[in-house]
Amino acid sequence: MKSPRPFYKWELVILFWFAYFLNQGDRQIFNAVLPLIKADLHVDDVQLGLVATGFTLVYGLLVPIAGCLGDFLSRKWIVVLSLLIFSLGTLMTGLAGGLVGLVLFRSLTTGGGEACYYPAATALLGHHHPTTRAQALGIHQTALYVGIVVSSWLAAFVGEHYGWRASFYTFGFLGLLLAVVLALRLQNDRGGTIATEPTPRPREVLGIVLRTPTFYCLSLAFGCMVFVNTGWMTWMPTFLVEKFHRPLQEANFCAMICHYLFAFVGVMAGSRMADRLAPRRPAVRIEIKALGLLLGAPFIALLGFAPSAVLVYAALAAFGLFRGCYDSNLFAALFDVVPLRCRSSATGLMLFFGFTIGSLAPLLLGVVKKHVSLSLGLSSLGVLYVAGAALILLARQKFFAEDYTRAQ
Repeated sequence: MKSPRPFYKWELVILFWFAYFLNQGDRQIFNAVLPLIKADLHVDDVQLGLVATGFTLVYGLLVPIAGCLGDFLSRKWIVVLSLLIFSLGTLMTGLAGGLVGLVLFRSLTTGGGEACYYPAATALLGHHHPTTRAQALGIHQTALYVGIVVSSWLAAFVGEHYGWRASFYTFGFLGLLLAVVLALRLQNDRGGTIATEPTPRPREVLGIVLRTPTFYCLSLAFGCMVFVNTGWMTWMPTFLVEKFHRPLQEANFCAMICHYLFAFVGVMAGSRMADRLAPRRPAVRIEIKALGLLLGAPFIALLGFAPSAVLVYAALAAFGLFRGCYDSNLFAALFDVVPLRCRSSATGLMLFFGFTIGSLAPLLLGVVKKHVSLSLGLSSLGVLYVAGAALILLARQKFFAEDYTRAQ
Protein backbone atom coordinates (compact mmCIF):
# COMPACT_ATOMS: atom_id res chain seq x y z
CA MET A 1 0.00 0.00 0.00
CA LYS A 2 1.40 3.36 -1.00
CA SER A 3 1.93 5.69 1.93
CA PRO A 4 -0.31 8.81 2.02
CA ARG A 5 2.76 10.74 3.23
CA PRO A 6 5.41 10.95 0.45
CA PHE A 7 8.27 11.47 2.93
CA TYR A 8 7.03 8.66 5.17
CA LYS A 9 9.75 6.15 4.34
CA TRP A 10 12.41 8.60 5.55
CA GLU A 11 10.30 9.73 8.50
CA LEU A 12 10.26 6.05 9.44
CA VAL A 13 14.07 6.00 9.37
CA ILE A 14 14.22 9.08 11.63
CA LEU A 15 11.69 7.80 14.16
CA PHE A 16 13.26 4.35 14.30
CA TRP A 17 16.72 5.93 14.60
CA PHE A 18 15.72 7.55 17.87
CA ALA A 19 13.98 4.39 19.06
CA TYR A 20 17.09 2.30 18.32
CA PHE A 21 19.26 5.00 19.93
CA LEU A 22 17.38 4.45 23.20
CA ASN A 23 17.30 0.69 22.67
CA GLN A 24 21.09 0.58 22.55
CA GLY A 25 21.55 3.37 25.09
CA ASP A 26 19.48 1.47 27.64
CA ARG A 27 21.62 -1.58 26.96
CA GLN A 28 24.96 0.19 27.38
CA ILE A 29 24.32 2.25 30.51
CA PHE A 30 24.63 -0.88 32.64
CA ASN A 31 28.16 -1.44 31.31
CA ALA A 32 29.03 2.23 31.75
CA VAL A 33 28.22 2.35 35.46
CA LEU A 34 29.15 -1.26 36.24
CA PRO A 35 31.97 -0.32 38.71
CA LEU A 36 29.53 1.97 40.57
CA ILE A 37 26.88 -0.75 40.78
CA LYS A 38 29.50 -3.22 41.99
CA ALA A 39 30.60 -0.91 44.81
CA ASP A 40 27.09 0.12 45.85
CA LEU A 41 25.34 -3.25 45.77
CA HIS A 42 28.38 -5.34 46.83
CA VAL A 43 28.20 -7.81 43.96
CA ASP A 44 31.22 -9.50 42.39
CA ASP A 45 32.45 -9.79 38.80
CA VAL A 46 30.81 -13.16 38.15
CA GLN A 47 27.44 -11.92 39.44
CA LEU A 48 27.63 -8.83 37.23
CA GLY A 49 28.57 -11.03 34.30
CA LEU A 50 25.54 -13.18 35.12
CA VAL A 51 23.22 -10.13 34.90
CA ALA A 52 24.62 -9.18 31.47
CA THR A 53 24.43 -12.79 30.31
CA GLY A 54 20.85 -13.06 31.57
CA PHE A 55 19.87 -9.95 29.61
CA THR A 56 21.38 -11.28 26.39
CA LEU A 57 19.96 -14.77 26.90
CA VAL A 58 16.42 -13.48 27.51
CA TYR A 59 16.78 -11.31 24.42
CA GLY A 60 17.96 -14.25 22.37
CA LEU A 61 15.19 -16.59 23.52
CA LEU A 62 12.35 -14.13 22.97
CA VAL A 63 13.45 -12.46 19.74
CA PRO A 64 12.41 -15.31 17.39
CA ILE A 65 8.92 -15.23 18.89
CA ALA A 66 8.80 -11.46 18.37
CA GLY A 67 10.07 -11.91 14.83
CA CYS A 68 7.36 -14.40 13.95
CA LEU A 69 4.68 -12.14 15.43
CA GLY A 70 6.00 -9.35 13.22
CA ASP A 71 4.98 -11.29 10.11
CA PHE A 72 1.41 -11.80 11.34
CA LEU A 73 0.50 -8.85 13.60
CA SER A 74 0.83 -5.07 13.38
CA ARG A 75 4.50 -4.14 13.34
CA LYS A 76 3.61 -0.62 14.45
CA TRP A 77 2.19 -1.79 17.77
CA ILE A 78 4.93 -4.35 18.29
CA VAL A 79 7.49 -1.54 18.04
CA VAL A 80 5.50 0.79 20.32
CA LEU A 81 4.94 -1.88 22.99
CA SER A 82 8.60 -2.88 22.82
CA LEU A 83 9.67 0.69 23.51
CA LEU A 84 7.23 0.95 26.43
CA ILE A 85 8.39 -2.30 28.04
CA PHE A 86 12.15 -1.86 27.75
CA SER A 87 11.94 1.77 28.87
CA LEU A 88 9.91 0.76 31.91
CA GLY A 89 12.44 -1.97 32.66
CA THR A 90 15.27 0.55 32.44
CA LEU A 91 13.43 2.92 34.77
CA MET A 92 12.84 0.12 37.28
CA THR A 93 16.47 -1.03 37.16
CA GLY A 94 17.29 2.18 39.00
CA LEU A 95 15.24 0.84 41.93
CA ALA A 96 17.14 -2.45 42.18
CA GLY A 97 18.52 -3.18 45.64
CA GLY A 98 20.64 -6.21 44.80
CA LEU A 99 21.30 -9.07 42.40
CA VAL A 100 17.66 -10.23 42.31
CA GLY A 101 16.39 -6.76 41.33
CA LEU A 102 19.04 -6.43 38.62
CA VAL A 103 18.09 -9.80 37.13
CA LEU A 104 14.35 -9.06 37.30
CA PHE A 105 14.36 -5.55 35.84
CA ARG A 106 17.52 -5.64 33.74
CA SER A 107 17.65 -9.18 32.40
CA LEU A 108 13.96 -10.03 32.16
CA THR A 109 12.01 -6.79 31.64
CA THR A 110 14.53 -4.73 29.66
CA GLY A 111 15.86 -7.74 27.74
CA GLY A 112 12.36 -8.99 26.90
CA GLY A 113 11.18 -5.56 25.78
CA GLU A 114 14.18 -4.95 23.55
CA ALA A 115 13.72 -8.36 21.89
CA CYS A 116 10.46 -7.18 20.32
CA TYR A 117 11.88 -4.09 18.61
CA TYR A 118 14.42 -5.05 15.97
CA PRO A 119 12.66 -7.67 13.79
CA ALA A 120 9.51 -5.59 13.28
CA ALA A 121 11.43 -2.33 12.79
CA THR A 122 13.92 -3.66 10.24
CA ALA A 123 11.20 -5.50 8.31
CA LEU A 124 9.20 -2.27 8.06
CA LEU A 125 12.27 -0.35 6.88
CA GLY A 126 13.09 -3.02 4.30
CA HIS A 127 9.52 -2.92 2.98
CA HIS A 128 9.45 0.85 2.51
CA HIS A 129 13.00 1.00 1.04
CA PRO A 130 13.18 -1.63 -1.72
CA THR A 131 15.90 0.20 -3.70
CA THR A 132 17.62 2.00 -0.80
CA ARG A 133 17.54 -0.91 1.64
CA ALA A 134 21.18 -0.95 2.72
CA GLN A 135 21.24 2.83 3.15
CA ALA A 136 18.07 2.89 5.25
CA LEU A 137 19.21 -0.03 7.41
CA GLY A 138 22.73 1.42 7.55
CA ILE A 139 21.46 4.77 8.82
CA HIS A 140 19.31 2.91 11.33
CA GLN A 141 22.40 0.98 12.43
CA THR A 142 24.27 4.20 13.18
CA ALA A 143 21.80 4.79 16.02
CA LEU A 144 23.48 1.85 17.73
CA TYR A 145 26.83 3.59 17.48
CA VAL A 146 25.64 7.01 18.58
CA GLY A 147 23.45 5.50 21.29
CA ILE A 148 26.31 3.54 22.79
CA VAL A 149 28.80 6.43 22.65
CA VAL A 150 26.44 9.06 24.04
CA SER A 151 24.92 6.78 26.67
CA SER A 152 28.36 5.59 27.82
CA TRP A 153 29.52 9.15 28.39
CA LEU A 154 26.22 10.45 29.75
CA ALA A 155 25.61 7.49 32.06
CA ALA A 156 29.15 7.73 33.47
CA PHE A 157 28.77 11.51 33.95
CA VAL A 158 25.36 11.23 35.62
CA GLY A 159 26.51 8.21 37.63
CA GLU A 160 29.59 9.93 39.01
CA HIS A 161 27.72 13.13 39.89
CA TYR A 162 24.23 11.95 40.83
CA GLY A 163 24.54 8.18 41.38
CA TRP A 164 24.19 5.25 39.01
CA ARG A 165 20.43 5.01 39.56
CA ALA A 166 19.85 8.44 37.98
CA SER A 167 21.26 7.15 34.69
CA PHE A 168 18.53 4.52 34.46
CA TYR A 169 15.80 6.98 35.42
CA THR A 170 16.89 9.40 32.67
CA PHE A 171 16.91 6.91 29.79
CA GLY A 172 13.76 5.15 30.95
CA PHE A 173 11.76 8.37 31.04
CA LEU A 174 12.93 9.42 27.55
CA GLY A 175 11.88 6.06 26.15
CA LEU A 176 8.37 6.35 27.54
CA LEU A 177 8.00 9.77 25.89
CA LEU A 178 9.20 8.47 22.52
CA ALA A 179 6.74 5.56 22.67
CA VAL A 180 3.91 8.08 22.70
CA VAL A 181 5.35 9.86 19.65
CA LEU A 182 5.66 6.60 17.69
CA ALA A 183 2.09 5.60 18.59
CA LEU A 184 0.87 8.86 17.04
CA ARG A 185 3.09 8.99 13.95
CA LEU A 186 3.50 5.41 12.69
CA GLN A 187 1.20 4.20 9.93
CA ASN A 188 -0.65 1.00 10.78
CA ASP A 189 0.14 -2.25 8.98
CA ARG A 190 -0.50 -5.94 9.23
CA GLY A 191 2.12 -8.65 9.10
CA GLY A 192 4.48 -9.12 6.20
CA THR A 193 2.41 -6.97 3.87
CA ILE A 194 0.99 -3.48 4.34
CA ALA A 195 -2.64 -4.33 4.84
CA THR A 196 -3.66 -5.35 1.30
CA GLU A 197 -1.98 -8.70 0.67
CA PRO A 198 -3.07 -11.87 2.51
CA THR A 199 -1.22 -12.60 5.73
CA PRO A 200 1.16 -15.57 5.27
CA ARG A 201 0.72 -18.75 7.32
CA PRO A 202 3.24 -19.42 10.14
CA ARG A 203 4.18 -22.86 8.86
CA GLU A 204 4.80 -21.49 5.38
CA VAL A 205 7.01 -18.66 6.64
CA LEU A 206 9.10 -20.80 8.98
CA GLY A 207 9.43 -23.51 6.34
CA ILE A 208 10.87 -21.06 3.83
CA VAL A 209 13.37 -19.58 6.29
CA LEU A 210 14.51 -22.90 7.74
CA ARG A 211 15.07 -24.39 4.28
CA THR A 212 17.55 -21.64 3.39
CA PRO A 213 21.15 -22.79 4.05
CA THR A 214 22.58 -19.27 3.73
CA PHE A 215 20.38 -18.26 6.67
CA TYR A 216 22.17 -20.70 8.98
CA CYS A 217 25.64 -19.54 7.95
CA LEU A 218 24.75 -15.88 8.38
CA SER A 219 23.11 -16.59 11.74
CA LEU A 220 26.05 -18.52 13.17
CA ALA A 221 28.44 -15.83 11.93
CA PHE A 222 26.23 -13.25 13.61
CA GLY A 223 26.53 -15.28 16.82
CA CYS A 224 30.31 -14.99 16.62
CA MET A 225 30.01 -11.24 16.11
CA VAL A 226 27.55 -10.78 19.00
CA PHE A 227 29.78 -12.83 21.32
CA VAL A 228 32.66 -10.47 20.57
CA ASN A 229 30.53 -7.36 20.79
CA THR A 230 28.80 -8.29 24.05
CA GLY A 231 32.08 -9.32 25.62
CA TRP A 232 34.18 -6.28 24.86
CA MET A 233 31.40 -3.76 25.53
CA THR A 234 30.63 -5.27 28.94
CA TRP A 235 34.21 -5.38 30.17
CA MET A 236 36.22 -2.76 28.25
CA PRO A 237 35.43 0.20 30.58
CA THR A 238 36.37 -1.92 33.60
CA PHE A 239 39.52 -3.12 31.80
CA LEU A 240 40.67 0.46 31.14
CA VAL A 241 39.92 1.54 34.71
CA GLU A 242 41.72 -1.39 36.33
CA LYS A 243 44.71 -1.86 33.99
CA PHE A 244 45.49 1.74 32.97
CA HIS A 245 43.82 3.58 35.88
CA ARG A 246 41.75 5.73 33.57
CA PRO A 247 38.82 7.68 35.11
CA LEU A 248 35.49 5.95 34.61
CA GLN A 249 33.99 8.73 32.47
CA GLU A 250 37.07 8.87 30.22
CA ALA A 251 37.26 5.09 29.90
CA ASN A 252 33.65 4.87 28.76
CA PHE A 253 33.72 7.81 26.39
CA CYS A 254 37.11 7.25 24.74
CA ALA A 255 36.60 3.52 24.20
CA MET A 256 33.19 3.96 22.67
CA ILE A 257 33.87 7.08 20.59
CA CYS A 258 37.02 5.58 19.06
CA HIS A 259 35.23 2.39 18.11
CA TYR A 260 31.90 3.75 16.99
CA LEU A 261 33.10 6.86 15.17
CA PHE A 262 35.01 4.63 12.78
CA ALA A 263 32.18 2.10 12.71
CA PHE A 264 29.94 4.95 11.53
CA VAL A 265 32.33 5.54 8.62
CA GLY A 266 32.41 1.83 7.82
CA VAL A 267 28.65 1.36 7.87
CA MET A 268 27.91 4.36 5.65
CA ALA A 269 30.62 3.45 3.14
CA GLY A 270 29.66 -0.23 3.07
CA SER A 271 25.93 0.40 2.66
CA ARG A 272 26.44 2.96 -0.11
CA MET A 273 28.79 0.63 -1.97
CA ALA A 274 26.41 -2.32 -1.60
CA ASP A 275 23.36 -0.47 -2.94
CA ARG A 276 25.35 0.71 -5.97
CA LEU A 277 26.87 -2.66 -6.82
CA ALA A 278 24.02 -5.02 -5.86
CA PRO A 279 22.09 -4.68 -9.17
CA ARG A 280 25.19 -5.91 -11.05
CA ARG A 281 26.72 -8.15 -8.35
CA PRO A 282 24.04 -9.67 -6.09
CA ALA A 283 26.57 -11.29 -3.75
CA VAL A 284 28.26 -8.00 -2.86
CA ARG A 285 26.36 -7.60 0.43
CA ILE A 286 27.48 -10.95 1.77
CA GLU A 287 31.04 -10.38 0.52
CA ILE A 288 31.30 -7.05 2.39
CA LYS A 289 30.16 -8.76 5.58
CA ALA A 290 32.86 -11.44 5.33
CA LEU A 291 35.56 -8.89 4.57
CA GLY A 292 34.59 -6.80 7.60
CA LEU A 293 34.98 -9.69 10.02
CA LEU A 294 38.21 -10.97 8.50
CA LEU A 295 39.97 -7.59 8.54
CA GLY A 296 38.70 -6.71 12.03
CA ALA A 297 40.08 -9.86 13.72
CA PRO A 298 43.76 -8.76 14.10
CA PHE A 299 42.77 -5.56 15.87
CA ILE A 300 40.59 -7.44 18.36
CA ALA A 301 43.58 -9.64 19.15
CA LEU A 302 45.57 -6.48 19.95
CA LEU A 303 43.08 -5.17 22.54
CA GLY A 304 44.06 -7.19 25.59
CA PHE A 305 47.83 -6.92 25.26
CA ALA A 306 48.28 -3.33 24.06
CA PRO A 307 50.86 -1.68 26.37
CA SER A 308 48.97 1.61 26.69
CA ALA A 309 45.43 2.95 26.73
CA VAL A 310 46.18 4.99 23.60
CA LEU A 311 47.05 1.84 21.66
CA VAL A 312 43.87 0.18 22.93
CA TYR A 313 41.88 3.14 21.59
CA ALA A 314 43.67 2.87 18.22
CA ALA A 315 42.88 -0.86 18.02
CA LEU A 316 39.24 -0.16 18.89
CA ALA A 317 39.09 2.40 16.08
CA ALA A 318 40.44 0.00 13.43
CA PHE A 319 38.25 -2.80 14.75
CA GLY A 320 35.29 -0.40 14.58
CA LEU A 321 35.91 0.52 10.94
CA PHE A 322 35.70 -3.09 9.80
CA ARG A 323 32.88 -3.91 12.20
CA GLY A 324 30.95 -1.10 10.47
CA CYS A 325 31.56 -2.76 7.09
CA TYR A 326 29.98 -5.93 8.47
CA ASP A 327 27.07 -4.05 10.03
CA SER A 328 26.36 -2.13 6.83
CA ASN A 329 24.78 -5.22 5.29
CA LEU A 330 23.87 -7.11 8.46
CA PHE A 331 20.22 -7.70 7.53
CA ALA A 332 20.29 -6.34 3.99
CA ALA A 333 22.23 -9.47 3.04
CA LEU A 334 19.75 -11.70 4.85
CA PHE A 335 16.87 -10.05 2.99
CA ASP A 336 18.56 -11.05 -0.29
CA VAL A 337 17.86 -14.72 0.46
CA VAL A 338 14.40 -14.57 2.09
CA PRO A 339 11.18 -13.21 0.53
CA LEU A 340 9.45 -10.08 1.80
CA ARG A 341 6.71 -11.92 3.68
CA CYS A 342 9.29 -13.82 5.77
CA ARG A 343 11.67 -11.05 6.75
CA SER A 344 10.53 -10.34 10.30
CA SER A 345 10.62 -14.04 11.16
CA ALA A 346 14.03 -14.47 9.53
CA THR A 347 15.37 -11.46 11.43
CA GLY A 348 14.02 -12.78 14.72
CA LEU A 349 15.49 -16.23 14.17
CA MET A 350 18.86 -14.81 13.18
CA LEU A 351 18.86 -12.65 16.30
CA PHE A 352 17.99 -15.77 18.32
CA PHE A 353 21.09 -17.54 17.05
CA GLY A 354 23.23 -14.47 17.60
CA PHE A 355 22.17 -13.54 21.08
CA THR A 356 21.90 -17.02 22.56
CA ILE A 357 25.49 -17.63 21.45
CA GLY A 358 26.62 -14.15 22.44
CA SER A 359 24.89 -14.28 25.83
CA LEU A 360 27.71 -16.42 27.22
CA ALA A 361 30.39 -13.79 26.62
CA PRO A 362 29.99 -11.54 29.71
CA LEU A 363 29.84 -14.49 32.10
CA LEU A 364 32.75 -16.36 30.48
CA LEU A 365 34.90 -13.23 30.39
CA GLY A 366 33.99 -12.61 34.03
CA VAL A 367 35.24 -16.11 34.89
CA VAL A 368 38.41 -15.64 32.79
CA LYS A 369 39.00 -12.26 34.48
CA LYS A 370 38.67 -13.82 37.92
CA HIS A 371 40.84 -16.89 37.32
CA VAL A 372 43.26 -15.92 34.50
CA SER A 373 43.25 -12.36 33.10
CA LEU A 374 40.86 -10.07 31.31
CA SER A 375 43.63 -9.22 28.83
CA LEU A 376 43.73 -12.80 27.54
CA GLY A 377 39.95 -12.98 27.43
CA LEU A 378 39.58 -9.84 25.31
CA SER A 379 42.32 -10.75 22.85
CA SER A 380 40.99 -14.26 22.31
CA LEU A 381 37.75 -12.79 20.94
CA GLY A 382 39.52 -12.27 17.59
CA VAL A 383 39.25 -16.01 16.89
CA LEU A 384 35.45 -15.64 16.78
CA TYR A 385 35.68 -13.01 14.03
CA VAL A 386 37.77 -15.36 11.89
CA ALA A 387 35.26 -18.17 12.43
CA GLY A 388 32.38 -15.86 11.46
CA ALA A 389 34.13 -14.81 8.25
CA ALA A 390 34.70 -18.48 7.33
CA LEU A 391 30.98 -19.23 7.75
CA ILE A 392 29.95 -16.32 5.52
CA LEU A 393 32.44 -17.30 2.83
CA LEU A 394 31.10 -20.85 2.96
CA ALA A 395 27.60 -19.51 2.31
CA ARG A 396 28.91 -17.34 -0.54
CA GLN A 397 30.54 -20.27 -2.28
CA LYS A 398 28.03 -23.07 -1.65
CA PHE A 399 24.53 -21.72 -1.08
CA PHE A 400 24.03 -18.05 -1.91
CA ALA A 401 23.31 -18.26 -5.64
CA GLU A 402 20.52 -20.83 -5.28
CA ASP A 403 19.00 -19.16 -2.19
CA TYR A 404 19.08 -15.74 -3.86
CA THR A 405 17.34 -16.98 -6.98
CA ARG A 406 14.64 -18.73 -4.96
CA ALA A 407 13.98 -15.65 -2.79
CA GLN A 408 13.75 -13.27 -5.74
